[in-house]
Amino acid sequence: MSWDWQFYCNDTATGEAIAGCFGPGGREQTYLQWMLHAWGWSLTISLAALLLALIVGSMIGILRTAPNKWLASFGEAWTELFRNIPLLVQVFLWYYVLPEFIPVLKDPELKTLLVVCALGFFTSARVGEQVKAGIQTLPRGQRYAGQALGMTLPQTYRYVLLPMAYRIVIPPLTSESMNIVKNSAVAFAISIPELAQFAQQASEETSHFEEIFIPVTLLYFVSAFAINRVAKFIEARVRIPGTVGAK
Repeated sequence: MSWDWQFYCNDTATGEAIAGCFGPGGREQTYLQWMLHAWGWSLTISLAALLLALIVGSMIGILRTAPNKWLASFGEAWTELFRNIPLLVQVFLWYYVLPEFIPVLKDPELKTLLVVCALGFFTSARVGEQVKAGIQTLPRGQRYAGQALGMTLPQTYRYVLLPMAYRIVIPPLTSESMNIVKNSAVAFAISIPELAQFAQQASEETSHFEEIFIPVTLLYFVSAFAINRVAKFIEARVRIPGTVGAK
């Protein structure tokens, strides 16, 4: 098997080699620059969707444990809706269907926002499930104790229940965070210039399939593994004393 890695230094337009593999002005002039730029897009989409998923998912988890049956039912409906529709279908709904009802979303500049919303809301259903489980794991007396101290229900969630619940669910949230990096590849379906699209287009242009898909695979792995290490560090720092593995 003969691999040619030098093509990464070739100009994407002319195919001519460029010394140092980086064209002037930071533009995507070489395939290496193109791949790194695509990696940046993948990370941006993943982190933005993760932030959205954590915020919305936490709210859904809280609603699903709320004593108000209407709020709990809304949280349940949200979870069932977003986790039972395939992610790719949700991306298409956000990109092709929703703009027909909200014309401002037809702006091509907003397509990244649409895929972030699709990925974030899809993951929020799973995050909400984890947060709900974390809250329900806590002894019921924790809520009663907070209210006995004069806290309102929102204050009890904020200062008593959620800080402990988050510590409990860090491991499953780590898995969801890693999944969101891998799921960001669905952005390829609406032509966002992330890693999956780079791999498809560059391999068709150059026919260097092994040389392209191996580095792209490694970049996805490095991204997910970095999230795993950061989450493990946070878990070790905030672990509740007395639990398994606590120091």
